[in-house]
Amino acid sequence: MDKSSLDPVLLEQLKKLQQKYAVMGQDLSSYLDGLLHADYLTYWDYIHLDTLLSLQNPKTQFPDEKVFIVYHQITELYFNLVLWEIEQIAAKEKLEEKFFVERLTRIVRYFQMLENSFSVMVDGMEKDQFLKFRMSLLPASGFQSAQYRIIEICSTDLINLVHVEFREAMMEYSDIEQQIEHLYWRSGATELASGKKTLTLQQFEEKYKKNFKETGMKYRDRNLRKIYLRHFPESHEVIKRLREFDELANVLWPLAHMRSAGRYLQRDPDNIKATGGTNWQKYLPPRFQKIMFFPELWNDQEKEEWGKAAIIKALQ
Repeated sequence: MDKSSLDPVLLEQLKKLQQKYAVMGQDLSSYLDGLLHADYLTYWDYIHLDTLLSLQNPKTQFPDEKVFIVYHQITELYFNLVLWEIEQIAAKEKLEEKFFVERLTRIVRYFQMLENSFSVMVDGMEKDQFLKFRMSLLPASGFQSAQYRIIEICSTDLINLVHVEFREAMMEYSDIEQQIEHLYWRSGATELASGKKTLTLQQFEEKYKKNFKETGMKYRDRNLRKIYLRHFPESHEVIKRLREFDELANVLWPLAHMRSAGRYLQRDPDNIKATGGTNWQKYLPPRFQKIMFFPELWNDQEKEEWGKAAIIKALQ
């Protein structure tokens, strides 16, 4: 074929490819040979569909256990997307408001999807099945979602995640280890009767505590709150997105959990313990924990009534 008959755009692309591989000391023709012999990409291979569908391994014969597993796997994938957006924000050398707002909007969208999806749990399983197969899951618990804890650490200063009883006294502390020891969620994984650490918490900390400390160090000066205060303290669009994120992560998401727990674990005269023995009645309500990633964005009344408006709306 005459070279002059080739599409000029194709020739330009070949030239660029040749330059790309020449920089690496590689021969373009070898890569073209590989492309010539390679199979076409398929949808199922690209997303590893067969592997994905092999990852649901129920421990019992109850059909609804598969719903339980798939829902939690989907949740963790959304958490992974949230962390991916936060990592992009933190790594951006010249962070512009447009980029920041776009990534925050994505994060908000992911949490909206999570909150709205909880009906899969609340209404999507037979109560009798759940109360039976859950006993085969001990001491595992959704409490052990490390990705969610990392989202919290990457979003705000650790002092804002310290248990409300110790927060004011530790305001002057900058020691990350001390703050990690007093994170609010640790008190939610104590035995209801004795107050001792549950096995759920012991396992969780053994596996992830070092990771939490390292993440706290890494994001000490580049968590979302620090980035907002440093670069965009007057941006109404940024503030709007951060408030949405704060309410979704620290009010609406815990309340969605509460609805699920109430649906399956609330029973007169006594509440049923969660699978990990976690104190869900005191751990999940936002009004008890008062966790806010961006406390400066809320007025005194909003802080005092943290979660109240969402509860009223849910009851309407």
